[in-house]
Amino acid sequence: MERVVVIGNSGGGKSTLARRLAARLALPCHEIDAILWGPGWVPTPVEAYEAEHDRLIAGDRWIIEGLGRRESVPRRLRRATDIVLIDLPLWRHFQLAAERQIAWAMGKLPHPPGGLGDMPPTESLFRTIDEVDREWMPVIRDETSRCATAGATVHRIQSLDALNAF
Repeated sequence: MERVVVIGNSGGGKSTLARRLAARLALPCHEIDAILWGPGWVPTPVEAYEAEHDRLIAGDRWIIEGLGRRESVPRRLRRATDIVLIDLPLWRHFQLAAERQIAWAMGKLPHPPGGLGDMPPTESLFRTIDEVDREWMPVIRDETSRCATAGATVHRIQSLDALNAF
């Protein structure tokens, strides 16, 4: 594993898994939310995001986790040697995201997404989870399959047990 993409819907454990893999594999870990969002969950300018995204994927060894801008996903997947697709049922993403929101509200979230201090509005988060499930995940699954055919190693995780075992 040299260039690893950890991707999937919100609340699925991408960040936690990426940090653990990075420690085990001695790879630098980059969180897409950190380049996508500014304070107050304001999106960074497209040009700044694209420049930083392309700089990160040009590296030789890395773990990059998160979704980011939709148009950047295929480039990231195609550059990866390994793809970890966290593909849990939609209800599980809602459950885990709700648990994260509660922990965040209680000040017990050790690693907020993107290092942001402000919790995202729950309604917006849930709307995004639904949209990603309907509109993004079919495309991500297809692109992941193409990358597997081209030689990338793909790990598709579809349950919490599989996630914990990985």
